[in-house]
Amino acid sequence: MTSSHTDCHFCLQSLRGRKFALREENAYCVPCYDSLYANPCEECKQPIECSSKDLAYKGRHWHEGCFRCAKCSRSLVEKPFAAKDEVLLCTECYSDEYSSKCFHCQRTIMPGSRKMEFKGSSWHESCFVCQYCRQPLGTKLLITKDNENYCVSCFEKQFAHHCYACKKVITSGGVTYHDQPWHKECFVCAVCKTQLSRQRFISKDEYPYCVDCFSKFHAKKCAACKKPITALGGAKYISFEERQWHGECFNCRKCSASLVGQEFLTRQDDILCQKCGSA
Repeated sequence: MTSSHTDCHFCLQSLRGRKFALREENAYCVPCYDSLYANPCEECKQPIECSSKDLAYKGRHWHEGCFRCAKCSRSLVEKPFAAKDEVLLCTECYSDEYSSKCFHCQRTIMPGSRKMEFKGSSWHESCFVCQYCRQPLGTKLLITKDNENYCVSCFEKQFAHHCYACKKVITSGGVTYHDQPWHKECFVCAVCKTQLSRQRFISKDEYPYCVDCFSKFHAKKCAACKKPITALGGAKYISFEERQWHGECFNCRKCSASLVGQEFLTRQDDILCQKCGSA
């Protein structure tokens, strides 16, 4: 390079007919410039002379020929690369050493590509899709079943139970009655509509009833005390000629002895033990 500069700014030798370099509007002969300002190459440790291309990355410098992958030695000039612990690697070597494997396809997730993380595993964005509709899940709500991911809509279509009463999806909890799923809030007494999920109930004609309503509308009445016979808790009752008694009410009309498991006689509407009936 030639210019109006006549002398090297450092050694003061004439620059006439010689190449020189400019720095902050001052001219230097090539040897002076290299000794004063040339960056040392990160690889070979030699100065990168002004006649050579200086490749820089994060404050470090390389000769063009030294800017190579630390593992396979391929040139990284004008190619994508990655750094690990200050070591430069081509994308292929970096992927082999450090990149995650996609949980779905088991191929490497290349540096620079978008990676989805879920439950400690990684996916390519294109692999992180609903198992049923194949639409990307991204950051949408999802449900996992048997290690497969589903969007909420597809999961409900394929697997969710629908309430026997309201026909809507049961998303959590629920009650099973006569092999049918119910929302807890839909599982109510057929008469008074009281929720039955946490209390005792009685079934009749495939409908659940709270104890009070069943006793009021459906339970048989004891022939002795006239109170309903619900048979809750395994209570025993006796039936004879279309009449029913609580076990504790099935007693001789005259002497009040229990007739449960005993022979008895009837006289009109009364039941009597053999002793009283024969007297």
